[in-house]
Amino acid sequence: MSHDYQITMRFCPPPEDLRRYFTTFYVSEIDPGSAGVLHDSLHPEWAGMRIFSPIGPKSWNGKGDFIDNARFLTQGPSSNPIHFEMPKTRLWGFGLLPLGWAKFVRLPAAEFANRICDGFTHPGCEPFRPLAAALFGETADEPAELERLIAFFRSFPAKDPVDQNRILAIHAALVDPQVSTVQELVSRVAASQRTVERISYKHFGFSPKLLLRRQRFMRSLAQFMLDPSLKWIGAMDCHYHDQAQFVRDFREFMGLSPREYSSSPHPVLDRFIQERNKALASAVQTLDRPSGQGDLAA
Repeated sequence: MSHDYQITMRFCPPPEDLRRYFTTFYVSEIDPGSAGVLHDSLHPEWAGMRIFSPIGPKSWNGKGDFIDNARFLTQGPSSNPIHFEMPKTRLWGFGLLPLGWAKFVRLPAAEFANRICDGFTHPGCEPFRPLAAALFGETADEPAELERLIAFFRSFPAKDPVDQNRILAIHAALVDPQVSTVQELVSRVAASQRTVERISYKHFGFSPKLLLRRQRFMRSLAQFMLDPSLKWIGAMDCHYHDQAQFVRDFREFMGLSPREYSSSPHPVLDRFIQERNKALASAVQTLDRPSGQGDLAA
């Protein structure tokens, strides 16, 4: 089917001193063409912030959050989709790795899990409003905007979290495809299960069990979106017992069946995943290593 929309994007790996805190910085220009808006849904991912110019999208989720034209859109870590209608706009975005959430937000991630908010009105986003207000100038200037973004976080008054080493150990275990049970994860972290659960809720947003299930699902979804010729059966992660289990997870994490998902257009996410994988060797945030990099940095 022909279309006249245009999407450009560029991924900018954070500098070395910020790499453990962010997935990537990226800039995108979206022109929906004659359609007026582009409809799509974000898959489960880490927390993130997106700053738009001149206008923001309509965004909503299954929790009842609905936001229209938020030029500073903030989300917590998610295990459900976030739907949006994207107008003609330009945006900068970045994902916060769990260590980044712990360092810069310093509020319980579980309180923000599966939530979206207008960063200009939500009290938890107040420290980041100067960045959102000053990021764009009168004309588009990508290098200057990126420098403002980096300078803001370099000067941000934040201390390293007390749980830093355990956050990194949990994250490293989560992105290892060989780790499939909570017991294996706890063993990798070398802490009690209670401690791992406390840190997971506080900095990752969810229980270790749900995080492992989300990883298994996202490995499957990313594989399919990178190569649909595999079909779902070929993209399904090896830790699934059978296809029925995968379908149950798909409905829980995306709110629809694999067949329904693959038959729907994903103009923004398809492009995003392909370009992200080319730039970072990591198609989606949840597969990023604790360094904020994909396989190329391993």
